[in-house]
Amino acid sequence: MSQRWECRICWHVYDPAEGDDVWQVEAGTAFEALPEDWTCPVCEATKDKFIRLGESNA
Repeated sequence: MSQRWECRICWHVYDPAEGDDVWQVEAGTAFEALPEDWTCPVCEATKDKFIRLGESNA
């Protein structure tokens, strides 16, 4: 099961099980496999603004 990622700007969650309709990313696409120019479909934050859910970021 792929890990979910959350945008630190707007809190949108990228769930690989759902993909991304805005960017036409198919369900089952891991976050690491998203195109380099992919941005948050809500606030357009870049991939480096996302954190893996369930990890401590202290």
